[in-house]
Amino acid sequence: MKQENSNIAIVTSEFPPQPGGIGNHAYNLAFQLSKSGYEVNVIADNRSIDGKEEELFDSTLPFTVERTRITSPRCLMYFKRIFSTYNLIASSRQVIASGKFSLWSVAACSLFHKRNYIAVVHGSEVNFKKHFARILINYSLSRFKVIIAVSNYTKSLISHISRPVVVIPNGFDSFKWKNGLNSELINLKGNPVLTTVGNLTLRKGQQNVIKHLPKLIDQFPEVHYHCIGLKTEANKFSRLAKDLKVESYITFHGRLNDTKLQHILLQTDLFVMLSSNTEAGDIEGFGIAILEANALGVPAIGSKYCGIEDAIQVGSSGILIDPNSSEEFITAIRTIMDDKEKFQFGSKIWAKQHQWSDIAGLYLKHLE
Repeated sequence: MKQENSNIAIVTSEFPPQPGGIGNHAYNLAFQLSKSGYEVNVIADNRSIDGKEEELFDSTLPFTVERTRITSPRCLMYFKRIFSTYNLIASSRQVIASGKFSLWSVAACSLFHKRNYIAVVHGSEVNFKKHFARILINYSLSRFKVIIAVSNYTKSLISHISRPVVVIPNGFDSFKWKNGLNSELINLKGNPVLTTVGNLTLRKGQQNVIKHLPKLIDQFPEVHYHCIGLKTEANKFSRLAKDLKVESYITFHGRLNDTKLQHILLQTDLFVMLSSNTEAGDIEGFGIAILEANALGVPAIGSKYCGIEDAIQVGSSGILIDPNSSEEFITAIRTIMDDKEKFQFGSKIWAKQHQWSDIAGLYLKHLE
């Protein structure tokens, strides 16, 4: 049934099929709003050179996606994106912006169109270190009727903004994993098996796990660390592993499709995300991959001092630690492995509380 004021524009800096938490969030929100009877139109960028992967993906969706193709110079691409955003807002009743450039561009367009503007903030886009960028994002957020933060940590970063801020956690797609998948089709190294899913970057924290491996190996001689995701800084992490003489205890799998990813997670003992806040202000706002692992019964060990604190139910779905403490890491591994069935059960229960079908209902309260 079509809703009144049903035209919703979602302007996002990322969108599938390319990986990324902001894109994952935008896709699931758009899909759930579409199911609820809203007419959803998405503005996003192409991230592949030829755009064919995005074109095929978009053709399967129950809503429209307008993509801005990669062009050179890059400033031309930004102008095209702003123009598309302006036109879409003109024909929409409500607007949701997600991601740095989306917040900026929608705020600029709000000067010309009165709409119900909702901002979604994830983390890094509100944690700039440069003074001008902070001024720009603060002004942009002031143009929105309500701001939705994906974690309490993210909310704390904008406590100075004089707009209503509501925390709505990220969700996971309960249909992502196939039922009855045979986990024996792939044989993983490791006892215990540690896995991180995410772009190989300083923010995701794979380097922190690598730094802990020498001490972990002393306690768990058969441990093996599996890294899944775009190999952005894989060369740097490989050099670190060689310097520490732990390269044989790590496998860099690269980006995997969902079926292969599920195979690995089903044989994973512990999902690990020891994220770091970078000097440039890049932070982990939540950690959707943690919930996706939890849904398969994989407990998590994650970092304190970032949005992961909202993604883990301590003592049930996993444990939070200081990402720089090998001692805390070793204790967390022992605690979970010694009571693995309890943590596996708790992980599944925690994930069920974050299904997108339920999370989307929290967004509906803020739509006119």
